[in-house]
Amino acid sequence: MSQTSSRWGRPVGDELAARVAAAMWAEDTASAGLGMRLVDVGEGTARVELTVRDDMVNGHAIAHGGFVFSLADSAFAFACNSRNQVTVAQACDIVFVAPAYRGDVLVAEARERTTFGRNAIYDVTVTRGDEVIAEFRGRSRRLSGTIIPLEDL
Repeated sequence: MSQTSSRWGRPVGDELAARVAAAMWAEDTASAGLGMRLVDVGEGTARVELTVRDDMVNGHAIAHGGFVFSLADSAFAFACNSRNQVTVAQACDIVFVAPAYRGDVLVAEARERTTFGRNAIYDVTVTRGDEVIAEFRGRSRRLSGTIIPLEDL
């Protein structure tokens, strides 16, 4: 279980992750515009949902892979920024396992795998119910700065 405050009275762990996610979500017009919903966030983890709309389906009558990638990328972003350190994608790749269809509710669950220096690796699984739709791996790079200024915590 994550701590809820440091000895300096600042939030850490899942409490910090929730505050950071709220600050990021308030500025994330891309994810919100696509209809994503931030379901859960914790230290090094995030879960984001998306319902496949009519305008997200390609000529094969399946969800366009770019939307599936965007969903996974958003979950990755919330997970890798959960410690209030500005972190960006360094590289990402995705394997599409099964098609998604109009009306499907997709869930992307991101989990930190390892950190080393200013770098980290995250795995994101995109599912529809119990079925895996895609597996995404993101490599992140921590930059200087915070999402929420320390004096505001």
